[in-house]
Amino acid sequence: MKYGSVAIFMALSLCGAALPAAAQQVAVISPATRAPEFMRVYGSSQPPYGFVAFCERMPQECIVTSADDSRYPATPQVLSELDELNRSVNHEIEPATDMEVYGVAEYWTIPKTRGDCEDYALLKRHRLIARGWPSGALLMTVVRDEKNEGHAVLTVRTTQGDYILDNKIDIVRLWNQTPYHYVMRQSYMDPKVWVSLDPNDAATPAASSGVQSLNPALFDAIPDFP
Repeated sequence: MKYGSVAIFMALSLCGAALPAAAQQVAVISPATRAPEFMRVYGSSQPPYGFVAFCERMPQECIVTSADDSRYPATPQVLSELDELNRSVNHEIEPATDMEVYGVAEYWTIPKTRGDCEDYALLKRHRLIARGWPSGALLMTVVRDEKNEGHAVLTVRTTQGDYILDNKIDIVRLWNQTPYHYVMRQSYMDPKVWVSLDPNDAATPAASSGVQSLNPALFDAIPDFP
């Protein structure tokens, strides 16, 4: 894989600083975008170790919550719900590193008062599922940010495109309107399986810590459409 697992794990342990909101509304599709509004996947990927450990501790958070894998309707009400939820969690949780909170370099969990980037994303995912959203529409995602550092966000699959809920900014944006390089994310078919979002990633890591990799032929260079 282009970004080795060790590099990703170490970089993600540095994430978590929340920035002030640039706006308080949902982003709209711009006529000039870097790429289509729907992500493309390029094969299977090894899940982050912190995620694997999270699923072992909290298996109820890593199950398929609905057999319907279609994209969620992007109604104005739905987009407003995403906007409200993103801002609410961003302001509710105090940014802190895993070392500061738990005394370890990497620990994925649903935070109570403090957490880093993946903790924000896990809490948003947890709350949306509690509101009836299917797990297949809410995908944990690893990126490289504008500083080329590891970062985690939540991808929301809708009929209008793939939206990003990010602790760095309150505005909800389409993935192609963010400054990030997308590395990998959960598969919408199985929360325990991860897929590559990097077109330069030719590797197909073997299963790790009991999380099975999918056959890359199932995903090879196809759009992530239902």
